[in-house]
Amino acid sequence: MAKKINEAHEAGGDSVSEKNSEKRKIVVPGEVIISGEDFLPGDGTQRDGENIIAIRYGLAEKIGRVVKIIPLSGAFVPRRNNVILGRVIDFTHSGWLIDIDYAGSAFLPVAEIPRFINKNELDQFLAIGDMVAAKIWSVSGKSVDLALKGKGLGKLEGGLVFRISPSRVPRVIGREGSMINLIKDKTGCNITVGQNGWIWVKEKDIDSEIKARKVIEFVSDKVYIDGLTEKVEEWFEEN
Repeated sequence: MAKKINEAHEAGGDSVSEKNSEKRKIVVPGEVIISGEDFLPGDGTQRDGENIIAIRYGLAEKIGRVVKIIPLSGAFVPRRNNVILGRVIDFTHSGWLIDIDYAGSAFLPVAEIPRFINKNELDQFLAIGDMVAAKIWSVSGKSVDLALKGKGLGKLEGGLVFRISPSRVPRVIGREGSMINLIKDKTGCNITVGQNGWIWVKEKDIDSEIKARKVIEFVSDKVYIDGLTEKVEEWFEEN
């Protein structure tokens, strides 16, 4: 019988499936998370004989047979198909340079816009300072290419834009989107969470936008505590 993730600190029961899975616990590099050949190492872990051990600091969790680490710190590392938020900082004859809070700026080519854009009027579609939700379609070294072709992607108009640590994004989203959907339901806000830690919130009234921002920051600050979903529901009752 494989050894379970013992004495784990749950980082939030975000869904029925999560409640039925192993609890999470904070682990450090070299720590044994779970034992047994039936389990597979995922992100932030590796196999050592029959043991799955941590190779980074974070929250260990088991999903099915896969064991992985949810990092609690660290900079954004772009990956293909990540949805990110960014700000236009310049444009060339063939596209826009986008600040995505990474070592180098990303490039959004005109060819990856889902409509015809006159190359002589790029600033008519996206001007310097505009915010966009985009998808990463290519990463090569520090070069990141973006696309706006996809549901929910495009220019973000109005609303609030703020930032949390990119490592906290998985907890804000929750298992299968459970946490962010709870926040959307409670506030009525349209919310887009970028994997780079930038978040856009929009509603008809500023009070709802501010409430959504506060509760998202609450989740980001409390990833270590037990029963995070229940804590968020209590937060809404109190606020």
